[in-house]
Amino acid sequence: MPKETFSRYDKADYLKTEEDIALYLEAVMEEASDDPALITHALGDIARARNMSQLARDTGMTREGLYKALSGDGNPTFATVLKVAKALGLQLQFKAASAR
Repeated sequence: MPKETFSRYDKADYLKTEEDIALYLEAVMEEASDDPALITHALGDIARARNMSQLARDTGMTREGLYKALSGDGNPTFATVLKVAKALGLQLQFKAASAR
């Protein structure tokens, strides 16, 4: 029997369209809106799907700095998150939370 090989699952491989990205961010925000590490990790997935090298040029940051900041272990400043979002063509919006 031939040995099966598996590749590592990478969410970035499935973020092909703007709709995919919007739905992914919406799901992350619903599930992890109080966990900044998951949100920045999701931005990292989107950055990898788009082109990390181009994002580095657009933000004036190094690729390595972006990978570190947008990893699950990174702790980017809010300014970095805004800069990355803008360079990815994303807009951060706030709305009133529903009454509990």
